[in-house]
Amino acid sequence: MAANRTILLLSVGHGCVDVYQGAVAALVPFFVAERAYGYAAASGIVLAASLLSSVAQPLFGALTDRRALPWLLPVSTVVGGLGVAASGLGGSYGLTLVCVAVSGVGVAAYHPESARVARIASRGSHTSMGWFSLGGNLGFAAAPLMVTAAVSGGGLRWTPCWCCRRWRAVSCACPSYACSPAGRRRPLRARRRRACPKWPTTYGRS
Repeated sequence: MAANRTILLLSVGHGCVDVYQGAVAALVPFFVAERAYGYAAASGIVLAASLLSSVAQPLFGALTDRRALPWLLPVSTVVGGLGVAASGLGGSYGLTLVCVAVSGVGVAAYHPESARVARIASRGSHTSMGWFSLGGNLGFAAAPLMVTAAVSGGGLRWTPCWCCRRWRAVSCACPSYACSPAGRRRPLRARRRRACPKWPTTYGRS
């Protein structure tokens, strides 16, 4: 029962984080309409978020292989939301690129640690991992609808209000599974290193 609850919370958090990832592309038409960005400038916004997220994700994966970082789940969620929220407020193109890049780093930081916790909580169940992945897919798919509903009425200045709604949802989930036994459990590689016996330095000496 506790494992199912942890997977459910992880799925909700995964969906909230992937909403931010899908929101960047959904905001592009609003950037074009309000700031008169060209095709190259609009493509650069999506590239900044996607490229940095892809490059940074293996680095965070290497960190979570060495030690458990449950605090990274709420922190990365907030960072991802702040980047998207600030992108609608920044007037310059360079600042917008920085904001979406920061959001991409937040998204990248979330996935390796959340996958580690989900793998431990699921106890090898592919069905549970499927629910975890479904949460992210639903969040990514829902992003255009949420962005359009929130921003079409008031413009890009409404992006912080839209992100605050996501924070309220994920604030209930992140602390729960970050503090769960699965969240605090050491990574498998670290446990194996700790359990591996050390050979005496005098082995083989006469």
